[in-house]
Amino acid sequence: MRRTDPSGHGPVRFGPGGAGDGLPVLDALRDVVARAAGAGDEQPVGGGAAIREAACGYWTRRGLPADADRVAAAPGAPALLLALTAALGGDVLVPRPCAAWWAPYARLLGRPVFHVATPAECGGVPDPYALLETVRRIRAEGGDPKLLVLSVADDPTGTVAPPELLHACVEAAAAEGLHLVSDETWRDTLFPPRDTVPLSPAEMLPDRVTVVTDLSGALLPAGWPAAVARFEPGERGARLHARVLDVLTALGARVATPVAAAAGYALAEPGPVTDRVAAATALHARVATALHTTVAAAGAVARPPRAGRHLYADLDPLRPALTAHGVGDAQELEDFLTARLGSPVPGGHRFGDGVGALRVRLSTRPLLGATDAERTECLNSPTPLELPHVQRALTRVKSVFEDLRDDAQRREHTR
Repeated sequence: MRRTDPSGHGPVRFGPGGAGDGLPVLDALRDVVARAAGAGDEQPVGGGAAIREAACGYWTRRGLPADADRVAAAPGAPALLLALTAALGGDVLVPRPCAAWWAPYARLLGRPVFHVATPAECGGVPDPYALLETVRRIRAEGGDPKLLVLSVADDPTGTVAPPELLHACVEAAAAEGLHLVSDETWRDTLFPPRDTVPLSPAEMLPDRVTVVTDLSGALLPAGWPAAVARFEPGERGARLHARVLDVLTALGARVATPVAAAAGYALAEPGPVTDRVAAATALHARVATALHTTVAAAGAVARPPRAGRHLYADLDPLRPALTAHGVGDAQELEDFLTARLGSPVPGGHRFGDGVGALRVRLSTRPLLGATDAERTECLNSPTPLELPHVQRALTRVKSVFEDLRDDAQRREHTR
């Protein structure tokens, strides 16, 4: 097939967009921002006392006590990861696949990035044996691995790492002296009913883990960028915190004052916020499950999603049909499905997979409707999958994938 923009393949700016849930802004958050809109003073670098103390309460309720002097806020998790990567130095390890925004920040700083295979049951956390092998190979080749970025509740795969796997990975990382950055953006989006309690690496390795949470995962709209980081206790955590603040200062990376007010309110988790998080999570869970059923029935391979708003699918079983459409790699698959589904479908190469693998990340957000009214109807409906606009969207996905399945079967039979 003809590529729509031959010059635009690969650059970061053509990668997947933000993590927003697509739902209208919560009225209570809108009111908080409106009240703070008249404040013209800047927030201090790293966040004012209100947002940092609210973050401490948020983590304490999740079994991670925090000190406000060991917390930093920034306008989004990317700024925090950039600052952490600059402060820690050394080579960076990430799972394969991983969130599309993790690796570019290391490369921007000139740091090598090494992808480590994930186990069959989940994404987000490297296979511990593959991690050990990769670290030792890097060192044998003269490298300096220092930082591992991982995520228990994962984007892009929508999976949740089992506690025993996380324990093994953390033990392997500790044995090799790695510092861990735990991206816990999606921790609060586990699908109901929860069949596992989410654990943080910081509970297992308190003195070598920095926790980063982007509030766009569950608490704030994606257009209001705010994220918080929890640093380890003790002198080492204090030094890292200070270095991160230096980098954020150099970047001018302050949270806007009205957004900081909204972030502090959301992190305190009052009733309107927790109710919205629960409703939005349940909605995306229903849609993600239906999307997985549709894709799997057509012959694609995908782990059942357990969190977030995404499904990561391998279309290699449909390769004969895709080849007939001129699709031979992930970029061509991205172009093909984006055109047919009418919404962005980023290829696996955006997430660290090889461009030759026919993998894509599918999102639930486009299935909720094209307007605020349609998405609000989804949020308020006890049966969102029965709404006409949701049925039309799912039918479109089903049609595209079933056509590929039928075409692949015909080609197999005619050999």
